Amino acid sequence: MAKLKLAVVVGSNRRDSINRKLAEALIKLGGDAFEATLVRIDDLPLYNQDLEASWPETAARLKREIEAADAILMVTPEHNRAIPAVLKNAIDWASRPYGKNSWAGKPVAVTGTSGGTVGTAVAQQQLRMIMTNLAGVVLGGQVFITFKDDLIDASHDITNEGTRAFLKGFVEQFAAVAAKLAR
Repeated sequence: MAKLKLAVVVGSNRRDSINRKLAEALIKLGGDAFEATLVRIDDLPLYNQDLEASWPETAARLKREIEAADAILMVTPEHNRAIPAVLKNAIDWASRPYGKNSWAGKPVAVTGTSGGTVGTAVAQQQLRMIMTNLAGVVLGGQVFITFKDDLIDASHDITNEGTRAFLKGFVEQFAAVAAKLAR
């Protein structure tokens, strides 16, 4: 079977985002299972239905990348116990216009990291609810990662053996589920 096309959506527009680092490490752990694309969301205008009449090219690009993917990996920080505005904005753009929801039927895995002890638990719960409402097929299980400066090295490798094994299992499980749904 051909490699699954994976769209990776990082819910941060920070240049040195720890969630982008985690996303790159997860892509590397996926090895040959995926052909991954990091989806850009930081250049989208704020969603406004009035803009649908002259659809912005950045939003059209987002929809094309999501629709071309076999599966979606969402890696999110948590801002004030919620998903970041930049991520919610991207979700809204790709779900529009009405009747043309790009997320529908896509296998979705959710994770994220923060320096706090509960990782991004609340944001992940919120994101799972949103994606389920948009007819995404959300992978079960919880993946909360507390970020430490030495968790991921410059080569995008997870440095802690236990964490690496746990995340590799997460990626392999997602690849298996996505492959079954892509048939």
